Amino acid sequence: MKKSLRLLIIPIFIVISCQKEEITPVTNTSAEKKANETLYELMQEWYLWNKNLPEVKATDYENPYVLIEVLRYKQYDRWSFVADFYEFMASMEGSFVGHGIRMGLDNDGKVRIVMIYKNSPLYSFGVRRGWIIKKLNDVELAPVFISGDANRYNQLMGPSTEGITNKFLFQTPEGKDSLIISTKKKFELNSVILDTTLNLSSGKTGYLVFNEFIEPSPRELKVAFAKFKQNDVKDLILDLRYNTGGILDVATQLASQIASQLESKVFIKTIFNDDKKNSENDTLYFMKMHPDSALNLTRLVVICTRETASASEVIINGLKPYINVICIGDTTNGKPTGMNVWGYQEKYIFAPVTFKMVNDEDFGDYYSGFPPDKYVTDDFTHDWADINELCFKEAVYYIENGSFSTKSIYPWTKSRYFAEKPSLMNNTFIINRQFLNIR
Repeated sequence: MKKSLRLLIIPIFIVISCQKEEITPVTNTSAEKKANETLYELMQEWYLWNKNLPEVKATDYENPYVLIEVLRYKQYDRWSFVADFYEFMASMEGSFVGHGIRMGLDNDGKVRIVMIYKNSPLYSFGVRRGWIIKKLNDVELAPVFISGDANRYNQLMGPSTEGITNKFLFQTPEGKDSLIISTKKKFELNSVILDTTLNLSSGKTGYLVFNEFIEPSPRELKVAFAKFKQNDVKDLILDLRYNTGGILDVATQLASQIASQLESKVFIKTIFNDDKKNSENDTLYFMKMHPDSALNLTRLVVICTRETASASEVIINGLKPYINVICIGDTTNGKPTGMNVWGYQEKYIFAPVTFKMVNDEDFGDYYSGFPPDKYVTDDFTHDWADINELCFKEAVYYIENGSFSTKSIYPWTKSRYFAEKPSLMNNTFIINRQFLNIR
């Protein structure tokens, strides 16, 4: 019986024809052949671009990981994927193994902590956003980042396995060296990185750094918005700069908590392929929220980067018809599509793009992303909520003045990051907790 979850993900362009591809047959097991056939059948029926699928013999491919790359409609689809069943489920539950950090290369060629989870091993040592990492296991990190050598970075960090130990040489904000030996462990990610209330000249403003739409998020968001409500917050800065997506139901909750006055209005419409699955088309409405954990805002300032994707972009697109949404930072990723997710024999997750999403005005063609209203460099030389951090500073200026500052301190530049976070989390999901059980 076919049952599914639903998702969204991110893009790379290669043109694929609809003609049969010439390949060299491979030797694979009957189980892999059956998995390949199941994936191909699913995509023929459910894939958003099913009319553009190439004609292939699915059993000629080694496994579903290889087959999905052949089937993906490269002109638009950067996101369809196959994943390990248990790794995917762990990611949605917020379970993670590692040091819990993201690193980036600043404008001066120094590697810094871009983000760190509160439950991570390094957080307990006092490590925070903005700290410089001079060496990892006695190897200077800056040349690795400057060269963009992801393989070398992965070798230095080692596998995502509990008990793996790494030696970090940090430089603290005070300029002192700090040698820390950290052991990777399993922990639950916190999706709310920071929630705080700012006392600005324009009134009380909430600042929410939100990193992913996962299963623990609803309770974290309720706590954060309850604080905002108690503090009589009138404006909100929503920092989504590294938020690559997650569960669409969580996005609906967050949008509803931001603008509770929109209850029962159209948030997002999901549109499936028109020849076999248009009966699946659906409309998601703004939810009824408890008044103690929701705001009633008419404007929203969003900090974003190229990593702001999927469910994060749904927040922007779904709210734009109703309230003033201002974006600061970089152009977003550009992912207006989503997926149903099938579990196959608790071995694989099949996640092809199955639908596109449009807002109440039927707009959803933002494959190039949402350009910001003001380009500002992601300044991770400072910690969150530091008034000297460029994006945060510009967001505060806009809240207080209703306009942007006339000049930037630094020219706008793109940033280079490396993270432990698995790429399969760069998605937006609609999760129903149902699976394919084909034996």
